[in-house]
Amino acid sequence: MNTYNINDPNFINSSLYIKFLNDNPKQGRLKIRAYAANQALPISGLKIVISTLYDNSRIIFYEGETDSSGIIEKIILPAPTLDTNNLSAPNKTEYEISATYTPDNINTIYKINIYENICVVQNIDIVPQTEFVGGYLGS
Repeated sequence: MNTYNINDPNFINSSLYIKFLNDNPKQGRLKIRAYAANQALPISGLKIVISTLYDNSRIIFYEGETDSSGIIEKIILPAPTLDTNNLSAPNKTEYEISATYTPDNINTIYKINIYENICVVQNIDIVPQTEFVGGYLGS
């Protein structure tokens, strides 16, 4: 399987990307919220990679980190055109979110569906690693 990055100028002009955009001509949005302690503590510096599989290739659309509020907002992702027939399931594109938090050695994968004109919110709960030291829990 080949891996491509949306920031690669050669990939943007490739037939694979043009075909992907023809299948996904619209846009959906994604918001990431990362917290610990039941959303009491925002997690900054959580590394996020968003990709999708298409024609046996992985296409990376976003790489970044959460801000001091534990949030990444307004990630725009390609989405298929919605079918206006209420009797059929809406068209979607599945994306994979890879979340890595180095201080606690956490690496988690989330799968989400992106739809035309919809903002999907993905909450990521981080459970910090603690260790039992001399009768006390410490981190």
